[in-house]
Amino acid sequence: MGKFVIVVNEKGDPHFNLLATNGQVIGTSEVYKSMASCKNGIDSVKRCAEGEIEDTTVEGFEPVKHPKFVITQDKAGKFRFNLKAKNGEIILSSQGYASKDTCINGINSVKKNAPEAAVVDPE
Repeated sequence: MGKFVIVVNEKGDPHFNLLATNGQVIGTSEVYKSMASCKNGIDSVKRCAEGEIEDTTVEGFEPVKHPKFVITQDKAGKFRFNLKAKNGEIILSSQGYASKDTCINGINSVKKNAPEAAVVDPE
């Protein structure tokens, strides 16, 4: 089972990573100003993980309502996804993937792992 790992930076501001069962980072959050906000972000990812996929790399793509996973392609040709909450805010961002298929695998991993993932607080 996956897990959310909360990390605190040198300023004391937390963010979280969602890890797959194999320990690979699936997605990362923004940096929050408080631990309570960070944990609310985790709860939001858990609730929104059922979102549909909006693939902006396809010409004439169909917009999907929130919550949703948005696939983009960066200038280096890498595919990425953002999970957007019901209010449209980005709550989880992926790494760059070499192919769209591996990006979609990342989305499926969020869908599988996030809803029941344990939360690991910083030591």
